[in-house]
Amino acid sequence: MTDKTAEQAAAKAEAKPLPRVSPATDILEREDGFHVYMDIPGVRREDLKIEINDSELLVTGRALQGAADKETFLEVQFGPGEYVRAVSISDLVDRERIKASLKDGVLVIHLPRLEKATPRRIPVQSL
Repeated sequence: MTDKTAEQAAAKAEAKPLPRVSPATDILEREDGFHVYMDIPGVRREDLKIEINDSELLVTGRALQGAADKETFLEVQFGPGEYVRAVSISDLVDRERIKASLKDGVLVIHLPRLEKATPRRIPVQSL
């Protein structure tokens, strides 16, 4: 899609609300933490937002691709739209080390586990 076509699609998207879609999502638990995979075709990195609020991870993104001038969609399954998905987060997740990457329309979020607290001896002082 050219920059001009992207700008035209964005202008059309601003004119009317985009349909909201919950993206297909896989969540895997592994030894190093949790891995979230979301299909968000057509969403650019700059149109993606990931936020953490309390025990919820909220992912929103906008796909603005659309038909070019003199083109008409015959069938649309992932055209212009807004992706919205909330995922509950365990207390076991280290919120400071969460990482996300986007490649080929798939968002990958790694939610690492908190480091296990190691037992330690507390010295007792005499007063």
